[in-house]
Amino acid sequence: MHYAVTDYMLDIVENSISAGSGLVTVDLMEDTDSIRVCVGDNGPGMNNETVVKIRSPFYTDGKKHSARSVGLGLPFVEQAALGAGGEFDIVSEEGTGTSVYFMFSKRHIDCPPVGDIPGTAISMMLFDGSYELLFNRSSMKGRYSFSRSEIIEALGSLDDADSINLARRYVSDREEEIA
Repeated sequence: MHYAVTDYMLDIVENSISAGSGLVTVDLMEDTDSIRVCVGDNGPGMNNETVVKIRSPFYTDGKKHSARSVGLGLPFVEQAALGAGGEFDIVSEEGTGTSVYFMFSKRHIDCPPVGDIPGTAISMMLFDGSYELLFNRSSMKGRYSFSRSEIIEALGSLDDADSINLARRYVSDREEEIA
């Protein structure tokens, strides 16, 4: 089971990249009342029938985890968000991509913590594959954005511990600015 909002984000981003998306956009917005996340991609998308099916924990297409007969990721997000007075929605179109939106009400006792934003943002950039990731973060005190390509261009790569630590420090500094 996931512990923090960032855990849900990471799982959805991994789904997007595994599906072959070339561009994934993550929006993490926080205010006094809520934590809102939207993960959108330009992957293969799904038809309406599949969108309905993936909301069930007893459905999986068998591609990501061939030995499993369940797909718990999105159903867990939906259950957690709705159970904490929030919202959940998924919109997809074949050939265009998919967007997953969820919101947690901070006023609800079951609202999970936001989690490790710097660690999660960097982890999203470390998945195998050739893709662009845009990360947009906003709070009541400010906002920042960066892309995977900008981080790789500045550091040369994300293939070693030093580069990964520098990237994490960059995101940590941005978080401190808007805390």
